[in-house]
Amino acid sequence: RSSPAADIIRTIRDPEKPNTLEELEVVTESCVEVQEIGEDECLVVIRFTPTVPHCSLATLIGLCLRVKLQRCLPFRHKLEIYISEGTHSTEEDINKQINDKERVAAAMENPNLRDIVEQCVAEPD
Repeated sequence: RSSPAADIIRTIRDPEKPNTLEELEVVTESCVEVQEIGEDECLVVIRFTPTVPHCSLATLIGLCLRVKLQRCLPFRHKLEIYISEGTHSTEEDINKQINDKERVAAAMENPNLRDIVEQCVAEPD
């Protein structure tokens, strides 16, 4: 059976397309790894695959994953989000960005970005 984290992210919509990240195979069941790191805390690691190697939206997708999981995970967690190795031309930079609390907070203060993220993470009707 699928993990709660996989269920949460499968409905996130792509910023540019009408499809969900699962439909585009950006995220799959196997891209989610959950490890217990303490009595009541888990480490959730997500590895997602951008649709193209120079996808300009990879950072935005990472943001959407982070925002939705932080809001919806039913347990205490640490969250690490990475691009699947070798699937993006600037994966190291993006991995740094989407795992940096300050940069994530700054991005979410940008009203345009925040609107896009909110649209992508909104639950489907």
